[in-house]
Amino acid sequence: MRYVPPTLAALAVLAIPASAFAEEEVAWRLFVADHDQPRVRAIDLESGATLDSFAIDGPATLYATKGKRAVYAVQGEQNRVAIIASGVEIEDHGDHGDLKLGEPALTDAVLTGERPVHFVEHDDQFAIFYDGGGTARIYPEAAVLKGDTAFREVHTSAPHHGVAVPMEDYTLVTQPNEADPKALPTGIWVLDAAGEKLGDFHPCPDLHGEATSGNLLAIACGTGLLLAKEGASGPQIEFLSYGADLPPGKVTTLLGGSGFQYFLGNYGADRVAVIDPSATDAFRLVTLPTRRVHFAVDPEQPKFAYVFTEDGNLLQLDILSAAITGTLHLTEPYSMDGEWNLPRPRVAVAGGEIAVTDPFKGLIHVIDAKAFAKTREIAVEGRPYNIVAVGGAGETHGHHHHH
Repeated sequence: MRYVPPTLAALAVLAIPASAFAEEEVAWRLFVADHDQPRVRAIDLESGATLDSFAIDGPATLYATKGKRAVYAVQGEQNRVAIIASGVEIEDHGDHGDLKLGEPALTDAVLTGERPVHFVEHDDQFAIFYDGGGTARIYPEAAVLKGDTAFREVHTSAPHHGVAVPMEDYTLVTQPNEADPKALPTGIWVLDAAGEKLGDFHPCPDLHGEATSGNLLAIACGTGLLLAKEGASGPQIEFLSYGADLPPGKVTTLLGGSGFQYFLGNYGADRVAVIDPSATDAFRLVTLPTRRVHFAVDPEQPKFAYVFTEDGNLLQLDILSAAITGTLHLTEPYSMDGEWNLPRPRVAVAGGEIAVTDPFKGLIHVIDAKAFAKTREIAVEGRPYNIVAVGGAGETHGHHHHH
């Protein structure tokens, strides 16, 4: 039988590595808490279909962690934190990630404590501060995802509206205002693995708001920011003052940038501050046309963040130039007058799209982030309010498995 040389096309197929036959897929899910009802909905972003709806004990604030495998529904009034498995798993293989999709599900694990409020993730652990008892509990996330809700606990001298941040074996925890525990905390202590105070007290009057960007943690104070990073002998802490040239005001909400190191904070009701701790001019203020309702940073396009303002507009903020570079009208006005927890829009970034809840209309507005244009809306029963996006891109392998 005569030898027939293989065609170039056939040789090309032989040269393709096995993983190339895997499909690259992008999947994003929105988890949306209702403002009035004790309910969280899981929505497929692409189709707009509700994947499931979970009855919990009260209206919730939602948090998703970096691992993306769970969404935590913090219900302060009910003394409970429910854990919803996202059904999204991205396994990192260095040169690519494997994406596994399952059904979202309300897990049996529930975290309980007196008035859980601040939820902070750091170093594969998360801390929940329980305002009612003035204690913080630190949970290793991998264990919690297996149903093990064991924690280590750190105590403060009085119940207060506080926060704790795990940093490896150490914990940063707030000091209540001794004169009036209902007032904001006055600073932080660093605790070692045994819960003992390490080093000096770090003053931070009117402490409220924290975020992480890269290896840097920032905590907002009335006078500036405390900056912490891990060091050989525990967290290293510095203070960054607002400086004399800034108008009166302070940061009380912080977000951490991804892609490069920066923080975004509010600075009064109608300004935001782009904060680069390494710059001489660390605080750059951006004046907004009206008061800020909510904001979010964009992990996929790191130079952008988005600010929703009370006139119903979503603003595109260029972090590098500290300037507003786009305005998109989405909703009727939502005034910032009145109670802080009235139903108002919330913003979440999901890959190349931005989702904005519209509680009065029962809608989620979906925006193409690159074009900065609205593409569609998703109708949601009730009053969609707090929202987180979970998902990403990865290879899906069907029958092909590799170890």
